[in-house]
Amino acid sequence: MGKISTEAKNTYAEKVRGYKQEIEQILSREKNILQVVERDQQGREYKLIALAEERANLASLYLLLNRISIALLGMKSEPFLNDARKSCYEAIIHLENVVTGRIDAPFSDYEQAHEAIEGFTDPERYDLVRKIGLTIQGVERGFGDNSKWKWSFVELEGRFAAVSKNIINLKSVVAGLDPRVDGYRERLKLLNLAKRWLMIAADRYREKYELSTTRIDDFKTAIAFLAALRRLHMMLGENDQAEQIRKKADVWKAKMEDDEKRLQNSGSQKPG
Repeated sequence: MGKISTEAKNTYAEKVRGYKQEIEQILSREKNILQVVERDQQGREYKLIALAEERANLASLYLLLNRISIALLGMKSEPFLNDARKSCYEAIIHLENVVTGRIDAPFSDYEQAHEAIEGFTDPERYDLVRKIGLTIQGVERGFGDNSKWKWSFVELEGRFAAVSKNIINLKSVVAGLDPRVDGYRERLKLLNLAKRWLMIAADRYREKYELSTTRIDDFKTAIAFLAALRRLHMMLGENDQAEQIRKKADVWKAKMEDDEKRLQNSGSQKPG
């Protein structure tokens, strides 16, 4: 890469100054809101949801700053990309603190959380899930395929997949799957997004196991995401899809058990 001119550096600094100020304002606002939540639990869940959206917006700003760096300096900005990645995590953590981040928990385990966010409409939930999902994908593209963070994104995607499912009120969603009910289109899109991300998470954890870690825990997590997806299909009465996922999970379990036995056998063999 050639030397960056002083003019380019000055143009870049001027271009990003306003965005950096906006970022500082968002971070300061988040800090103040978290302090309020710590003192007073009234409306806690809605405040955390608002912070999750702010964090998604913040990640988008970091991605914009990276694009400005590429355009004006001819190089991507690892610090801005890393800040975007961290902001995606923070958005998910805020949602986990509302609806839990458990992968395959029965809805009854976190139903009470949904009672506290009854006014958070399905279209609003869809918009938030879609925004965070697109932002995560944008961050991954920004880093590129050969990034050192390649496999860490598997955890990020998995945690997002879990909250994208858990943010759905599974007690009321079935009744809302009537085209005559307000919010039907977004409700259906939200369900489809959750299913898609659960499958992505399962496949990515399996890929991580096969190509990177060979840790059985990663394989178990992949199967847990399949179980969560199957549970969702069953709740929706989608029996054919649930059966397909069951068969896939059975094949994965058999493979995992074979791998475990092979590892145990290789570990027990000692040189003569």
